[in-house]
Amino acid sequence: MAEAATAPKAKTTPKPATAGFEMPKFEMPKFDMPKVEMPAAFREFAERGVAQAKDTYEKMKAAAEEATDVLETTYSTATKGASDYGLKVIEVARTNTNAAFDFAGEIMAAKTLSEVVELTSAHARKQFEALTAQSKELSSLAQKVATETAEPIKSGMNKAFTKVG
Repeated sequence: MAEAATAPKAKTTPKPATAGFEMPKFEMPKFDMPKVEMPAAFREFAERGVAQAKDTYEKMKAAAEEATDVLETTYSTATKGASDYGLKVIEVARTNTNAAFDFAGEIMAAKTLSEVVELTSAHARKQFEALTAQSKELSSLAQKVATETAEPIKSGMNKAFTKVG
């Protein structure tokens, strides 16, 4: 009994509070795979399949990278074209606004009704000609941007996917 009194007491850690339900622990059964010799023809077939899959993967990867490059180039071209078109629209608007202010100044300086009618007719004719020319210019610029944007996509994608096929 004296030994029991002198022995140090073991520290006991309190058990953590557990939820009311604990999942049972299962181990996966271990099955031994039977040692089966694979026929050489089947092994060759599997090796050819793996080699073909690797080859196809490499081709698809190269095609995807090429397609990505084409899209990046096309996006850059489209951005530049849209910027050029926007600048042209701003230039057209500035020109038309200046013409409108010039016309307003001329109308205010007119002394007779016939002079107002003459100025109005001349301005309308001049603006009609200017708007026709501006529309043609904007149309040709839009067509140029569309062609420059679409052609690389068409040819690049065809080229990229021809390599895969």
